[in-house]
Amino acid sequence: MARSHPLHLVRNIGIAAHIDAGKTTTTERILYYTGRTHKLGEVHEGTATMDWMEQEQERGITITSAATSCFWRGTKYDKPEHKINIIDTPGHVDFTVEVERSLRVLDGCVAVFCAVGGVQPQSETVWRQANKYAVPRIIYINKMDRLGADFYAVVERIRQRLGANAAPIQIPIGAESNYQGYVDLISMEATIYRSDDGKEYDVLAVPAELQDQAQAWREKLIEAIAEYDDSIMERFLEGEAISEEDIRKALREGTIANKITPVLSGSSFKNKGVQAMLDAIVDYLPSPIDIGAVKGVNPSDESPAERQPSDDEPFCALAFKIMSDKYVGRLTYMRIYSGQLSKGSPVLLVYRDPQTNEFRTRKERVGRILQMHANSREDLDVAYAGDIVGVIGLNDVNTGTTVCDENAPIALESIRFPEPVIQIAIEPKSKADQEKLGQSLQRLAQEDPTFRVYTDPESGQTIISGMGELHLEIIVDRLKREFGVQANQGRPMVAYRETVRVKSKAEGRFVRQTGGSGQYGHCWIELEPLPPGSGFQFENKVVGGAIPKEFIPAIEKGVREALDSGVLAGYPVVDVKVSVIDGSYHEVDSNENAFKQAGILAFREAMKKAQPVLKEPIMHVEVTTPEAYVGDVVGDINARRGRIEGMEQALGGVTVITAHVPLAEMFGYVTTLRSLTQGRATPNVTPSHYEEVPANIATEVIAKAAR
Repeated sequence: MARSHPLHLVRNIGIAAHIDAGKTTTTERILYYTGRTHKLGEVHEGTATMDWMEQEQERGITITSAATSCFWRGTKYDKPEHKINIIDTPGHVDFTVEVERSLRVLDGCVAVFCAVGGVQPQSETVWRQANKYAVPRIIYINKMDRLGADFYAVVERIRQRLGANAAPIQIPIGAESNYQGYVDLISMEATIYRSDDGKEYDVLAVPAELQDQAQAWREKLIEAIAEYDDSIMERFLEGEAISEEDIRKALREGTIANKITPVLSGSSFKNKGVQAMLDAIVDYLPSPIDIGAVKGVNPSDESPAERQPSDDEPFCALAFKIMSDKYVGRLTYMRIYSGQLSKGSPVLLVYRDPQTNEFRTRKERVGRILQMHANSREDLDVAYAGDIVGVIGLNDVNTGTTVCDENAPIALESIRFPEPVIQIAIEPKSKADQEKLGQSLQRLAQEDPTFRVYTDPESGQTIISGMGELHLEIIVDRLKREFGVQANQGRPMVAYRETVRVKSKAEGRFVRQTGGSGQYGHCWIELEPLPPGSGFQFENKVVGGAIPKEFIPAIEKGVREALDSGVLAGYPVVDVKVSVIDGSYHEVDSNENAFKQAGILAFREAMKKAQPVLKEPIMHVEVTTPEAYVGDVVGDINARRGRIEGMEQALGGVTVITAHVPLAEMFGYVTTLRSLTQGRATPNVTPSHYEEVPANIATEVIAKAAR
């Protein structure tokens, strides 16, 4: 089976935005116009193809990113057919992991903004994630038919708040209920829609009343391109005419280099502007060839390695999503960067061991290869470079694992995920649910790297942690629906941390004399605080062989074990440096276990002397609220020990309040906020940093832990 589309005609793109900007509706329209579906799916009716989970259809939100592919020739130009692989991502902050992992494997992104809401909190998060992976993007300003739509104000906000070089390549004709179409600033033609399904439209000369405005915006576009393209700069300054083809070519190069971001307008719900956005995807977003070689390291010696985007290179792919499917078992989504993958072929999995940070490899065999379309699928015999496919048969693979040719191992950069921010206790309702609960939670944790499960050694509770209340609510709902497990939830526990204020020294001596050989381990360590966010550092400062070198790793192992539970309330210890400075050993009785125990004893002793303190997670809270409710929102934040960091007037008579609030005070916040503001305020809560707990609250926390 030969490749259907050459690599330069492939586009791997994501659709990302704030919640309710219209991502899923936009994706549904793309599928309709490219002939992938023949009936328009609607989010509000629960019939959207890409929102296939029951919870998504009930709530009208996207929870998991869904992949599909479609084909597009272009509306006006006689172009070859392009293959577009699309991932529709969620907008809700609780599912930000889905956006993170999708952007990591995509070549381009369509950032959707609401023409009324403009730059909203989650659109900033998505933009920052795209900056992190240097993903070229185009901007689509949606909902131009809504009351209060203002294309130009949104473009200005994008420039100010996101620092983007946003350059409109079309301007809207009309707005709100009068939105009719757009003027293309490159070809200087107007597209006016005649029918409600968007399939009938007229391409006309620019209306006389828009002539001056269109000319002015066209000049701004050419100026923006001239900033990074010298040949266009020269011709622009000399007053020469610049052809459509030259503008498109320069715009494509600038977009791929992240120097400019083309802006389009439309109303996906009213079927206007989507075809022009498809043209822009094909015209300006990169193919895998434009992105170039993917970089990684050789797992055996960590020397740099790379793979060119070509079918002739050795096979290499990144697993970016794992799903449990009731029909086929474990389904691994992967992006193929180079080479070809045939069904039934052996592959090598390369991943880092989380404990030792060393590379591990394992051989497995690919069963089936599937071309995904939301939750339906077609079998493939071969997949090629640039494809995004689902694979069945890989049992022990996690998100971020590299899958490659066993004769040419490579480890691609993995995906870093944010830490969970909220925890709840969960317990099965009956004995029958007990056994199923553990297995079901493990399967969900393999799918979602921001969802963690562990058993608290002190309380014996099963604790699940995630990115927010909605995230965990969906998890519990899935347990019931997909796995048939009934479970009760308990009040969440805050993930406190412990650290120290001052430097201290302590001795750890572990001596046991029993019949036969004894145990002898003895060390002195120095403990000192590190700046917040530094984690843990270990150093060996022993001189003169007071402790043989082979026992130092055992001391480090003991210290790392002791870090898991601090001396105040048994919470993990962070931001400390431990140095081994002295000690002694016994020719016969010293062994690794004895030194490990000595390390634990020394660390606990040093911790007690170093003025230990409790730290609590602080959340960055951004609330967009109508001005009438500002006083209530601020009062509520202050009552939760929050600090207001700033207030800013935004478009549409709303105020954006930013604050830092301890996580311990955040439970039930979203519900309270909705009742305070009649559901009109939108919060965006993200983990920020850790801060010392006030003394009176620390005393309560420690007393509770002791109980």
